Amino acid sequence: MSIVKVSLFSQVLKQIDSSIFNRLVTKHGCDKFSKGINTWTHFVSMLFMQMSKVDSLRDISNGLRSATGNLSHLGVEKAPSKSSISYINKKRKAIFFEELYFELLEQLEPSICRRRKYARRLKRKVFIMDSSIIPLCLSLFDWAKFRTKKGAVKLHAVLDYDTGLPSYATITDGKKHDVKVAKDTVFPRDSVLVVDRAYVDYEWLYNLDSSGVFFVTRLKSNADVKVVQTFLTNEKQEHVLSDQDIELTGFYSAQKYPDKLRIVKVYDKENDQTLILLTNNLSWTADTISQLYKARWDVEVFFKHLKQLFRIKTFVGTSENAVRIQMWCSMIAILLFSYLKQKAKYKWNLSNLVTFLRINLFVKIELWKWLNNPIIKKANPPPQNTLF
Repeated sequence: MSIVKVSLFSQVLKQIDSSIFNRLVTKHGCDKFSKGINTWTHFVSMLFMQMSKVDSLRDISNGLRSATGNLSHLGVEKAPSKSSISYINKKRKAIFFEELYFELLEQLEPSICRRRKYARRLKRKVFIMDSSIIPLCLSLFDWAKFRTKKGAVKLHAVLDYDTGLPSYATITDGKKHDVKVAKDTVFPRDSVLVVDRAYVDYEWLYNLDSSGVFFVTRLKSNADVKVVQTFLTNEKQEHVLSDQDIELTGFYSAQKYPDKLRIVKVYDKENDQTLILLTNNLSWTADTISQLYKARWDVEVFFKHLKQLFRIKTFVGTSENAVRIQMWCSMIAILLFSYLKQKAKYKWNLSNLVTFLRINLFVKIELWKWLNNPIIKKANPPPQNTLF
């Protein structure tokens, strides 16, 4: 494997289009009052935190200082002190990092492989929406009110099923209800939205239907319905128990959603439970409905990776702005890792790629050769003469 003059970390940073970064810096005036630490140095420091998984300002500063010979290749003049990072985390606008994520997503997304496993036949965009709560200590993060004695922020994400990455995300306080965020989100016509039962708001679902958006969710257990028509199910698809067109009969729900709906009852063998799926599409096969809802697991995997592989449980700042910066940098990190994983010829598991790159972060080897062939196999040693 050939030796190069810059580290793997430096080569990963070069995947970011500098013109996008500089345009956003100018747009938000991020380098004003920067205390000598420009936006790029700030970004490199926070991305280093995510990629190396250090958990304190001192570790970020000392970690970068320990790589003295590599800092010039990172575009950084000197490693920032912990007080400087603390100051700029509080003062530099988090909206910059949020917009940077979506700009980078637009840049890198065309290169990320498509994986339309179940939705190939639909020929339309599939989105999966969900949220995840990040617990915080209320005594330290007094702005993040969630319950009487607990604090939290909530990450709301709309996952693009094609890429497995959020095409839309927002961070709110822990009290914000999922439906309120969903109502502010616009989905393209003829797309498919998959959500869990927490998003069942019949007025919002009817607005989706009126906008030409198909949805797949779960019927609430207390819903009052009238069966309009029952259809025969495919005997080969044993997991599909029933398929029916219905109307809502509850006083308020019938007013909010006056049109026909469809319920598909399926048996989930892995979790040993029966699910009643609700959709406004009356023509797809029952199996397609069940597979679409099964695809909702992708968003759970995304949140799992984000929490396990990156720093969003331990925060290096207590202000709301600092927390938002750290969370958006974790999103940028998972975007970059996903991009590298998809382009590499070696069949990486995301967690393995994160771990291996973390170990070799400042090693000077060619990035793509290493990604394509990370395990160096030594040639068989020559046979040795033995005494016996």
